[in-house]
Parts: sequence; structure tokens; C-alpha cells
Amino acid sequence: MKKQITIIIVLYLFFLISGSPRWAYGLGEKTLVIGADATWEAIENRKGITEIFSIRPNPVLVLSSALKPEDDPSLDMAISFDESKPEFFIDHTRHYRIAVSDGLSVADRRLARIGMGAALFSDARSYNSGIEDPVVAGPLRITPGTKQALFYPGRMLRDFSIEFWVFPMNMENGEHILSWTASRRNSQGIFMVQRIQCIASKNRLQWNFSDFFDLIADEQPINVILEGSTPLVPRTWSHHLIRFDSDTGLLEYLVNGQPEDMLYATSTGREGGQIFYPVIGESGSFVLGGRFMGMLDEFKVYNQRISEPEIQKYSQQGGRMETRSLDLGGPNAGIFKVEVDGGRTSNSGGVIYNEYTQNGIFRFADHAMVQFFIRAGESPYRWTGIAWRSFIPGTELSGVRGRYVQLAAVFYPSGDGETTPYLDAIRIRYQPDEPPPPPSMITAIARDGAVDLSWRASPDTDVMGYMIYYGTSKGEYFGEGALHGPSPINAGKRTSLHIDGLTNGTLYYFAVAAYDRLEPLHLGMSSREVSARPLRTVE
Repeated sequence: MKKQITIIIVLYLFFLISGSPRWAYGLGEKTLVIGADATWEAIENRKGITEIFSIRPNPVLVLSSALKPEDDPSLDMAISFDESKPEFFIDHTRHYRIAVSDGLSVADRRLARIGMGAALFSDARSYNSGIEDPVVAGPLRITPGTKQALFYPGRMLRDFSIEFWVFPMNMENGEHILSWTASRRNSQGIFMVQRIQCIASKNRLQWNFSDFFDLIADEQPINVILEGSTPLVPRTWSHHLIRFDSDTGLLEYLVNGQPEDMLYATSTGREGGQIFYPVIGESGSFVLGGRFMGMLDEFKVYNQRISEPEIQKYSQQGGRMETRSLDLGGPNAGIFKVEVDGGRTSNSGGVIYNEYTQNGIFRFADHAMVQFFIRAGESPYRWTGIAWRSFIPGTELSGVRGRYVQLAAVFYPSGDGETTPYLDAIRIRYQPDEPPPPPSMITAIARDGAVDLSWRASPDTDVMGYMIYYGTSKGEYFGEGALHGPSPINAGKRTSLHIDGLTNGTLYYFAVAAYDRLEPLHLGMSSREVSARPLRTVE
């Protein structure tokens, strides 16, 4: 047993002398956890990143599939249907008010096309029934709430686009996916009904625009019809986009990003004629799912013509997150490793797939990936000039030191945009920069008007010098008068010092502390106290 203890002591002394970082990992190592049970509260900046709860026991970070108004200023309306209940549905641009009624519920993330949920329409009313027309008073009604709304009464529109995802249960003829209804008064004072209707017809969608564009000279309503050519498959998501170009009068209908039908809202019906612009009527409102059984997701209106519709679930631009400045508790802490748990996930047919991994290069077979960055410094605010440094989770780091550390991660989806990587937990492993232990064997020898102070060097390998404290009261080191200056005296790397300029007959107390750097001063504990009384030499 004694032999084993001797070996341990010898190894300890060897590592102490060598200053090996591996020895440091085992002694005094600390870990700061982000994510997992510690939550993601440390994430300060997120762009295109959100949290979900259905992958691991704790929330994970993933790419956000829902476009938000701050991501695209051209958004006039953005309804994601990601809220937990229909009564919480909102327009994220705050331009429109939403009212819901029976026949509407929320489909969760497993069934949604984008984001955390979708609007599920299951109104049991017959298509031909009704004292109250479900097209006018459907389960989800949207009305302009501010003058900034594109569909505010009296506005003449320029470019616009309307898009959404639809998941029909059966796609029966006559189902109404969307309708806009308003009223307009012609020059003779007669009210005319303005409509936009998106209706199922022969397993396709048909768009009808009635009195939506400005009237021609004889004040007859302009009726515009666009018809899809692609049959819609029941229980399958598809993307639909209507867009208008006010420079040419071109009105187009696209399904899954492919053109289906087009026409010119001009006097000639061709490019080059007089363009008729949309003019919004009074008391207008959108109704979604007035005669429809299925799901809708990500209903959006734009104040411009969308040239390239985004039909992938996740944008190829990816997303980025950054932590705030994380305090490691003391200056010059050495971060030697960052470990990461995560993986990739996808949702197909209501089934969530999950591939879990730990550390290494976060790059998957379908090209989904996460790239990681780190930087460290001594101030939580002064990051200018401190560059981000990329790293591979689980590998050893060197030269990353500071009291504060920041992490960043850039997420990229799979090549087809249907899979997102995710992060489950991040562990920052670091070694606090403990101050050096005090020197030992302090001796003080009185001289004439001086004291000779000496000590044995601190056992720490990176000591930069020693501070000598002196004073005339025990434990209080406010001494003055020494030729080296007031207390404390910086002795540099010397292990002895002749302290001259002291008053004979006065008892002085001394202590010595080691430091391993000056900026900022990183001072260890003081040594034991010694004393000496300078006396005049008797001749």
C-alpha cells in the first residue's frame, strides 16, 4: 500500500513539474452545460433556429421551417398555425385580425408541413346545407386590422402574392379552400360583390377573381379564372401560389413551384394592353376552409411578386445561433474541449425519424450538417477583434482562454431541404486558471534601516513574479517609506529582496504572494507572516 502511495506522489510531482494539460484535465476540471436539463436559456441570438420537444426528453434546437416577418419585410400576412389552440392563431405581421369557430382544430408537428402545427378543418356541415353560408362564415375568418394591411378597404394594389400549403382529405368537387369577399360601389351607386375563390374542381384547384381588378370603361365586372392542371393527391401536401406583376398585368398560378396557368389582366388580354390593377372593396374578409376537410399550413400574403417560391421545408440558407457571453468564473480559464450531443431529424407521413450522434463532424449522409465556432476573452462586452474559431466537437482545443466564452453554430438542412440537424446538449469543459500557491520558507533578517527578506519559490510552473506586503501592524500591510515604494512591492521573479528605507526600532510584518500574470493581476494567497525590527548597528 505504501508503495502505491509513493508511485502516486511521484506521478503527481512529475505532472506538476511538466505542466501537462492532460494532468490539468483531471484536477480542477469544470463543465458548463447548455441545453439538456440546463435548457437553452444561454442562447442569445437565433436566426432561423427554434426549439422542439418531440425528439429527445428535453427540447432540442433545430432549423425553423416557418418564415417570420422579420425574415422577409415583404410579408403582409403570415399565419403559421403553430399555436397550441385555434383561438391563439395570429397574423405575425399584426396587420390582420383572426376569428375562429367550430370545425377547426390544430394538427401537431407530425402532420404539419411547416413549423409546429397546421390548421385542421373538419366541419361536419354539408356542402349544400345551411342557413348560413360556410363560405362566408367559415371556421377561420381574417379581416384587415390596420391601414398597413394590403387588403385594407380602398387600396389599389401593385404587385402581390398569396401562398399556402394544402392537405386535402378527399378533394371533393366544390370544396372551398379560400375565399375573399368584399363589396364595391360602381359609379351608379350599385353595390357589386368582389370575390376571390379557390375551389376544388376535378381534383384540381380553380381560382376565380370577380370584380377584383379595376373596372373597364363600360363598368362591367372583370371575371378572371385560373385553373390548375396537376391533380392533387388526397392526404398529400402541395404548395400553391398566386402572384401578380403590376408592370405587365401578368397573373400566374403555380403548384409546387411549377406554372399551372396564367393570363394578363389587361384590356387586350395580352402583354402590352392597358393594365387593370386590383382595387380592394369595403368590409372585406378572407375565409379559410369554409367548405373543406383537410389541413392548411403557412398561409401568407406578400406585397410583392414572389419570383422563386420556397417549397422546401427548410431553407438552404440554414440558420445560426449564438450564446451570450458565458462566465467561467475567473480570468484566463482554459477551454480544452467542447462536447456536443445531437443528430438529424425528419418528418415523413406523420412519422418522425431521428438519427442520434455524439461529437465528431456533424455532417450526415443527406448533407445536413452543423458547423461550430468558439471565441474567448476577458470582457463580456469587448468582442471586436476576437475572431471566431471553428472546432470539431469532442476534439482537444488549445489556445482558447478567457473568463468569458461564446459559442456559435450554423445549421444546414439536407440537400432536398426536408431534414434538419438538431442539438441536444453542449458541454464546455474547461480548466480554471487557479492562482499560484504561495511561496514557502519565508525568512526576515533585520538590518540597519532595512530587512533582508527571502523565500522558496512557489511550486507553480507559470509564476511571473512575487508581491511583498509589509506594514507595522499584524495582518495589516499598509507600509510606507521603503525605497522600493509603499506596500506592496513587486519583486519580479526574485526570491529575495533587500528592503531598505525602513525605520529602526519599528517592528515590521511581511507576507509574500505569487502571481502568474499582471494584466489583469492574478495573485495567489499570501504566505505565512514573518516579522523583523530594523536596528541601528552598534559600533
